[in-house]
Amino acid sequence: MAEAPPGAPVRVGVLISGRGSNMMSLVERADGYEVVLVASDRPEAPGLAWAAARGLPTFALSPRGIGKPAYETAMLEELVRYDVQVVALAGYMRLLTPAFIGTMRGNIVNIHPSLLPLYKGLDTHARALAAGDRVAGCSVHLVTDELDAGRVLGRAEVPVEPGDTPDRLAARVLAAEHSLYPRVLSEYCRR
Repeated sequence: MAEAPPGAPVRVGVLISGRGSNMMSLVERADGYEVVLVASDRPEAPGLAWAAARGLPTFALSPRGIGKPAYETAMLEELVRYDVQVVALAGYMRLLTPAFIGTMRGNIVNIHPSLLPLYKGLDTHARALAAGDRVAGCSVHLVTDELDAGRVLGRAEVPVEPGDTPDRLAARVLAAEHSLYPRVLSEYCRR
């Protein structure tokens, strides 16, 4: 991937699979980085329309029918085309292969809706409630070959309230994500 000229903002590509609310926060609060591409594995992802309406380049390709290797090759070609230096996963619901991760040389970050290392993977809010946790939250971490196991760059805690449901807790954690992710990405890009 490309190197930034001294003092230039780091070029970030954001990968989404859905509405892209974390991507929106990254775009709106960019500091020390600029989002130069929004890409998705789902051409119908609502976040793509939001990005396009703001003049951001978008790329969408479904891996269905072409297979994961061809899909990841096309995605990497697009990231190179836009000189992306850091990839930010923002609700991107597809596991990346070690080959893809290795190509980005440790420059992929992700937001996860738990206080890692707790509750890797899916259903984090239901699992936190079932465990009787008093605090939940979110983590920004580096992406490695192991699911949700990379070095944690930042966390935000959210109290679990009496009578919480997974959906209610998820809504409060998502609000914390929208604040945490841009701040941590900014710090990471300024390193």
